[in-house]
Amino acid sequence: MKKISLTLCLIFLSVLFCRAQVLPLKFNKNGEFKIVQFTDVHFKYGNPASDIALKRINEVLDAEHPDLVVFTGDVIYAAPADKGMRSVLTCVSDRKIPFVVTFGNHDDEQGMTRAELYDIIRSIPFNIQPDRGTTISPDYLFAVRSSDGTKDAALLYCLDSHSYSKQPDVKGYDWLTFDQINWYRNHSAAYTAKNGGKPLPALAFFHIPLPEYNRAASDENATLIGTRMEKACAPALNTGMFTAMKESGDVMATFVGHDHDNDYSVMWHGILLAYGRYTGGNTVYNHLSNGARVILMKEGARTFQTWIRLKGGEIKDKTVYPDTYIKDDWRKRPLVTE
Repeated sequence: MKKISLTLCLIFLSVLFCRAQVLPLKFNKNGEFKIVQFTDVHFKYGNPASDIALKRINEVLDAEHPDLVVFTGDVIYAAPADKGMRSVLTCVSDRKIPFVVTFGNHDDEQGMTRAELYDIIRSIPFNIQPDRGTTISPDYLFAVRSSDGTKDAALLYCLDSHSYSKQPDVKGYDWLTFDQINWYRNHSAAYTAKNGGKPLPALAFFHIPLPEYNRAASDENATLIGTRMEKACAPALNTGMFTAMKESGDVMATFVGHDHDNDYSVMWHGILLAYGRYTGGNTVYNHLSNGARVILMKEGARTFQTWIRLKGGEIKDKTVYPDTYIKDDWRKRPLVTE
């Protein structure tokens, strides 16, 4: 009995130690913080078609060495859900890189609920999501500390964009709720007040695109960079999250997945609406080779670089927010080549 108790204590301390190594998130000594976004892995445990997804994840992580990895939904696409989720996330955990997961519309269709999956994700070393308490799938945010560790320098919002419409007369996908918008507004306002009334630079991550993605992509005056092969599968109803972000003034960009044949970024009223790059294998529709989006934040500035990382080290669509997307100053917004 004593031997079992000692083993359990060591496991518990090991988990605590893993978490202690990765929080708080922090800009490095060069004032940079790098995020890799993987999306729509659509992993099928035991299916050889998913091998390319794991291969690409490992290849991107080896090339980029990020400070944080964000999975924006649809990580798994078949049972057993627990083994599939662990297979994907272990690629990151084994490298001791902090990571988080926001759910897509397919994750909880594989025999496990969002709450069950959330707890599994939380149990994997180097996951930094908060305890969900009594919430099925909470929204959460992280403050990225300054390079000297003395203050909060940036914010990262992670939201659950749900699955399908619960209204029988409204078809399609679900929408962010008013409670979520209030949650966002309250946290944004609190950090702004703490920062002397100046909004901190922020990014937001979730799975299903906002309705504004279609508005922006169809506007000939908006600067769109990347591939758009399908209409954004956004909710039919707009509850106003984009407006809340615009009014709050902190969010520079949103990063989503969901639509496998899109990887573009487009500026809309000062906020960049961006897709990740489809990361999965040939387990579901895709006409783009798989890869990831990379985001490099700069300390103390409302700017960041972003690019798509593909097979064999290929990089495409490297841009700078906001400079690349300012259409009026077209002579000064070439794609970054360095």
